[in-house]
Amino acid sequence: MSMEHDTESNRPEITMGIGDEPLMDQPVWIQMMGGFVVHVGNRTIEEMPTKSHKGISLMEYLVIHHDHTVSNQRLFREFWPGRLGGAPENALKTLVSRTRAMMNEVAPDLGACIVSQAGGYIWKSPEHVKTDVVEIMSIFEESKKEISFARRRAITARLQELYTGDLFLTGDINEGVSLANWLHREYLDVVYDCIRELSKREEYNEICTVCQNALKIDELDDNLHMELMQAMVNVNRIQDAVQAYQRITRNSRRYLDAEPTAELQELYQQIVEAGEQIRFNLDVIRNELAEQDREPQSPLICDYRTFKEFYNIQMRNLERFGHTMSLGVIMLGDGVESMDPIRLESAMAALTEILRRRLRKGDIATRFSENIYALLLPTVNYNTGSIVMERLEQLFRQHYPDKSIPFYYRVSLLGGTPD
Repeated sequence: MSMEHDTESNRPEITMGIGDEPLMDQPVWIQMMGGFVVHVGNRTIEEMPTKSHKGISLMEYLVIHHDHTVSNQRLFREFWPGRLGGAPENALKTLVSRTRAMMNEVAPDLGACIVSQAGGYIWKSPEHVKTDVVEIMSIFEESKKEISFARRRAITARLQELYTGDLFLTGDINEGVSLANWLHREYLDVVYDCIRELSKREEYNEICTVCQNALKIDELDDNLHMELMQAMVNVNRIQDAVQAYQRITRNSRRYLDAEPTAELQELYQQIVEAGEQIRFNLDVIRNELAEQDREPQSPLICDYRTFKEFYNIQMRNLERFGHTMSLGVIMLGDGVESMDPIRLESAMAALTEILRRRLRKGDIATRFSENIYALLLPTVNYNTGSIVMERLEQLFRQHYPDKSIPFYYRVSLLGGTPD
């Protein structure tokens, strides 16, 4: 990122407001990442953004360019893009004056950190006034140097403490989004470098911690998910790896309206195969496919891919251990073409809720098509499976007002012969 600046001339003294006391005893910490909060001693001030959005943006812009003087012309472009007519100098002076006054309300002489210098302004703060952005940028610079592994690990941990979210934006900086994106990319670069070093040393548990912290900042980063899932497999955390895949699948569909990448799906297949090597049984598979936010006693309502993987692995277990399991199918209506789409979707939504509430913990269900649900009922024989399906039909008839919708079901015993 280009940091335009003027040549520094004479270093001015930082003057204090009349009647103000110097900031000597009260440490000041200014947080700009993930929100805008100022800590003065033991006090926390969170209402500053409500006073002057443009003033907050001016502080942020000068802090990000803290090692350079930002020219008046550049500030004009940033805060009044396309509107340089009239008296921009007066507008800028007024903005600076109001911002200093706002800062001085928070802590005596805090406004003196904005210093007029060489045809522009620069952020100069005394030792006891610190900002998260300045420390974060110093970590970026250090991370690009040849440093020891211990030091890289330490600065990455500190960075993840400081980077609680992307740069707070009010929309008053012309290049605000690009600045936030630059900080975001630099953050991920530091994280990736640390992960590479940890991988060389096979420190997979720490990779999991670093990735999980980074995913709080960027939950859609496929590389982070892949590194996390691979590290989990390497320390035999198969259940956690499958849950990680479930999360990225949900997020991809919710936010991107897309399936996980081919690389992620391939890695998921490897995870499934790794699970077979440690003799998956019914309980292990159920725990691995369970979503973290499900009710403890609820069944698993999953996508077809997960259902199919569970089915295939469970079939191998049936052959090995002689367990039984029923496969059930429920179909609403005589065909999709014969029903109004809104009416069909309403009926299927009601059926989904009944399955979620009435199936047992350990049962698995997936919406196979627009009007069909498939169910896996572990350790259920043919007669018991039929009773379960009859009960589901009764509940559907009781709770769904449209009694004319046909309800069909079939049950097949897996691993044995139907009664």
